[in-house]
Amino acid sequence: MNLQVQETQIAPDQATAEMPATQGHLAGPIRVGIIGMGRVGARRAECVKRHPDMELAALCDVDAKRAEAWPGVSFSTDYRELIDRDLDAVFICTYNDTAPAIVIEALNRGKHAFCEKPPGRSVEDVRRIIEAERANPELKLKFGFNHRYHYSIIEAKQIVDSGRYGRVLWVRGVYGKCGSIQFENEWRNDRNIAGGGILLDQGIHMIDLCRYFCGDFDQVKSLVNTAYWKIPFEDNAFAILSNGDGQVAMVHSSATHWKHLFSMEICMEDGFVRLQGILSSTRSYGDETLTYARKQFEDTTRAFGRPREETIIYDTDDSWALEVADFAEAIRAGWPITSGNSSDALRAMQLIEDIYADGRPR
Repeated sequence: MNLQVQETQIAPDQATAEMPATQGHLAGPIRVGIIGMGRVGARRAECVKRHPDMELAALCDVDAKRAEAWPGVSFSTDYRELIDRDLDAVFICTYNDTAPAIVIEALNRGKHAFCEKPPGRSVEDVRRIIEAERANPELKLKFGFNHRYHYSIIEAKQIVDSGRYGRVLWVRGVYGKCGSIQFENEWRNDRNIAGGGILLDQGIHMIDLCRYFCGDFDQVKSLVNTAYWKIPFEDNAFAILSNGDGQVAMVHSSATHWKHLFSMEICMEDGFVRLQGILSSTRSYGDETLTYARKQFEDTTRAFGRPREETIIYDTDDSWALEVADFAEAIRAGWPITSGNSSDALRAMQLIEDIYADGRPR
């Protein structure tokens, strides 16, 4: 028997999801530093503290007063000082304009890196990060798409991947928030810092989930506008994404919803899944539920358009801890990052830039 081995070339915009696993080498706990101790950084720090195989070794924030909340942990106001320390991994929880450069420096200084979303302000930011990742193949790089780790999303993914309802036909997602009294003055709406509006800030989660359930998209039609807020970015983005398999995703990302809403429907050949609500620290998006049903017509249900549904309610959000644990396991075992890797970040950013390009007024 003659066996032919085909050599595969990795394209420049592919990432380490397709690279071989590297052997873990740490003997003790994974020593972690966190840069940026705002709300998100503090939440990551708590997850690290609770993880049995991690040690919260150092923190950094430009506001020195934040050290008071973390007694006994080394604290600095210069991220370079933190990266210089004896650390295994660094979490980057800073603003969009600074995160890419810090991730690159952390990787080039031999640290595993976890970067919050968005991965930067542009596709070019992500490409520069990937260059540093490729130069340090022994290190792990993960991006914070924590919605993938919500229990409703995990169970929906299991249903879709099982094939019990056939292939996905279309996805429809709405992610809306109401803004706030100080919304126009938030850093998220600072042109120099943010790089984009509600689509980049929050809608990136919905874009990532559409890819998670459907695979990639290669066609984009969109409308992006500033309907209400006096900001330099969009406060609404409407997009239709499609791919060569005939799958379509409709996404609406909004900062003028006036009531926080997370809603996602996944329609398959023989059934559907509906996700409603997503647990957050404020609980403002309501209960997190998953409803699923098999396709049934009136001869089976004795009702028109009313298939029998099952609904599951989730009252615990472990997404942040599960995501940190996934990162730790990849470091310890030397496994590749399979969810939230640089390929996921790059494609999400490419789709967002395509939505901006097609949807802005000409």
